[in-house]
Amino acid sequence: MKNEIFVGLKKIPFLAHVSDDAIKELAEHANLSVFHKRTFIITEGDETNCLYILISGKVRVFSSDDDGKEVTLFTQEDGSYFGELALLGDEPRSASVVTVEKTTCGVVSKLDFKAWLAKHPDVAFNLIHDLSHKVVQVSGKIKQLALLNVYERTIRTLLDLAIVKDGVAIIPERPTQQELANMVGASREMVNKIMKELTKGEYIAIKDNTLTIEKKLPASW
Repeated sequence: MKNEIFVGLKKIPFLAHVSDDAIKELAEHANLSVFHKRTFIITEGDETNCLYILISGKVRVFSSDDDGKEVTLFTQEDGSYFGELALLGDEPRSASVVTVEKTTCGVVSKLDFKAWLAKHPDVAFNLIHDLSHKVVQVSGKIKQLALLNVYERTIRTLLDLAIVKDGVAIIPERPTQQELANMVGASREMVNKIMKELTKGEYIAIKDNTLTIEKKLPASW
C-alpha cells in the first residue's frame, strides 16, 4: 500500500527532484483511500485539512453558485494532486472535487505535510511554482468563459477531452450532456443543440460511450 503511494508521489512535478528517502518518509504518513465513481472527495466550503495524491482514476474539479450551476475548472488524472491550498492556509475549500471513475488517492494530513516540509524546505519553492501553473490554468478557464461563446467553448472542451488513437481523435468515455454543459458553463439545452448539429453535419459520431471527431470542427457556428 505504501509503495503505491510512493510511486504516486514520485509522479508529482513539485516532488520530481526530491530524494527517494524523503518521499518514502512522506509516504509513511499517507493513507490510501478508494472512492467509487461520482463520489465527492471535497465539497466547496468544507474545512481544509488534507492533501490528496491521485494514484489512479480521474476527478473533476468544479465550482458552483448558490443556484447549483456548476463550472468545471479542470480534470485531473494519476500523477497529479489536489487540496494543496489546505497546506498553506485555513480558508475553506475553494472548489469541489468529484470522481469521474473509480479513484484511489493517497491522503496526507496538513499537520504531517507541514512537519515533513519543515525538514525539506527546498520543496516549498517547487510547490509554489506548481501552484502558479494552476492559477494560470484557472485564469485561462475564466477568460474562456468570458470571451468565447457557448459553441466555441463546447468545441474547445471536446478537443481538450479527446485523445488521438490511430490517427483519430476520440473521447473514449464521453461525458453526459449535463456533465459537458457543466464543463462548458452553459445550459444543457444549448449544449444539446450544438451536439445535435455537429452530429447532423457528421463532424462527430457517437457510438455507445465513445465520441469520435470525424473531421475538423468548424471554428464558428
